[in-house]
Amino acid sequence: QVQLVESGGGLVQAGGSLRLSCAASGRALSSRAMGWFRQAPGKEREFVASIAWRGDGTTDYVDSVEGRFTISRDNAKNTVYLQMNNLKPEDTAVYYCAAGFAAGRSAYDYPYWGQGTQVTVSS
Repeated sequence: QVQLVESGGGLVQAGGSLRLSCAASGRALSSRAMGWFRQAPGKEREFVASIAWRGDGTTDYVDSVEGRFTISRDNAKNTVYLQMNNLKPEDTAVYYCAAGFAAGRSAYDYPYWGQGTQVTVSS
């Protein structure tokens, strides 16, 4: 059964905005952290942002998106969001939602993954 489902990707011009959503279900709800990763063609999967699913919701961002992207949670809706503002062509990638045991930056910390959603930013 599907445990993480991303939505909200699309095509935007540079400087535009998108909001990605990740709906969690099943055993993914037992995780302690949610994260967003991205992967561009020919490149390795890259950490983008994370948030503690419980407690105070501590966040972490990779330097290249800090100040432009915001990760947030809505526990009542079992949903994590990634608000992306001032998008740049280098943000183009498939974005993946992940759930794991800790809010780390390694993909190995996250055993549950969504199917991915394409984000394309044109110049």
